[in-house]
Amino acid sequence: MNLKGKTVLLTGASGGIGQAIALELAAAGARLVLVARNTTRLTALQAELVAKYPADHQTFSADLTQDEDRQHLLTFVRELQGIDVLINNAGISQFGLVAQQDYAAQLGTNLLMPMLLTQTLLPELQRKAQALIVNVGSAFGSIGYPGFSGYSASKFGLRGFTEALKRELADTGVQVLYFAPRATDTAINTDAVVAMNRELGNHSDSPQLVATAMLQQIQQEQARRFVGWPEQLFVRVNAIFPGIVDKALAAKLAVIRRYAQLSNSEA
Repeated sequence: MNLKGKTVLLTGASGGIGQAIALELAAAGARLVLVARNTTRLTALQAELVAKYPADHQTFSADLTQDEDRQHLLTFVRELQGIDVLINNAGISQFGLVAQQDYAAQLGTNLLMPMLLTQTLLPELQRKAQALIVNVGSAFGSIGYPGFSGYSASKFGLRGFTEALKRELADTGVQVLYFAPRATDTAINTDAVVAMNRELGNHSDSPQLVATAMLQQIQQEQARRFVGWPEQLFVRVNAIFPGIVDKALAAKLAVIRRYAQLSNSEA
């Protein structure tokens, strides 16, 4: 899709990846509707975008886990004469063992919220001759990782929702894309996660690299994109021979468990 002149609604716009994505989209000529809970960060991002890439960029502060806020956003979108692209980027993560996990929060934000927001805004997208929905998943949406059981479950679910929705809308003008980054250098990672990744040799990408990869996916209308190597290989191996990945992660389990327990003590 050529984004010049398109209106893109981006959730989680105030986060590290969200801000980088916003800058890439604006540079490509898109008009942005920036959505997040943090009004101060949204306003600052809007000012930066207008200064660098002048356009009628909008902000909307909301808690999209709430029905009322989603309905208010729908009204706002209609006042803007609709949107061309919906990017479900907002998400949270928690690193810890099963007993430490807040499953309700992670599933509510990472899975239920994008499903309900898509349900709310889909009729507006279908008014366009061409529209896109981009769901931001994770490598952990294909590889269940110790210490991230809640996050992995939510992203596995989002990947399933994306796949089913894509097939349901195959004969319409709305395309559905799945974007899966690996570990990224943002505040979503605790000190324990950063230290664990360093000890295990896990790679971590900059938000700018991730944002560039998403922009390329949108422009190419690529159905699925997984960022990073060897994670792309592990996704394929895990789908066909999960036992191989079982053994590889079992060898790292002592380190993962140590940092997971450290993360809980920090909290």
